[in-house]
Amino acid sequence: MSDQMSTPSPTGGQQTFKATLTPHRSLSPSGFLILMSAVAVISFIVGVAFLLMGAWPVLGFFGLDVALIYWAFRRNYRSGLAYETIEVSPHHVVLTRTLPNGEESVVGFNTYWVRLALQERADGRSHLDLTQRDRTARIADFLSDAERREFADVLAAELFAARNRTNF
Repeated sequence: MSDQMSTPSPTGGQQTFKATLTPHRSLSPSGFLILMSAVAVISFIVGVAFLLMGAWPVLGFFGLDVALIYWAFRRNYRSGLAYETIEVSPHHVVLTRTLPNGEESVVGFNTYWVRLALQERADGRSHLDLTQRDRTARIADFLSDAERREFADVLAAELFAARNRTNF
């Protein structure tokens, strides 16, 4: 789900909270290799069986199936390179989104004015937003609903703590 830590800030010794949220990938690279090998072998054996029965075009479609499965998994792994980093300090909340291609977008909020909104739908799904006046940033979309609720609790506690550490 995320790596969370509180660390001293380089400026003034004030505590900051930083969480990096990454999408979960249940299939390891070695598992992917095993799966693709099994799919390729099974497709080849069944394709050859159809070839021997005289239905030679089916062999090509089995090859196409293997190629499409490979492409779908590679695309899924590529989307897994995206991540979000949320940093909470006594004066700022910074949301940094990094896309799979490395492009970053940064949104900043004032710690005192930002609000955390966990919206629960009737079907059990949830959305988590950081809101300040007319600006809203949806966060943690790739987490499961249970993980999102857990992260909302942790982030709300960190926001509360950061507001209480503010020295004006």
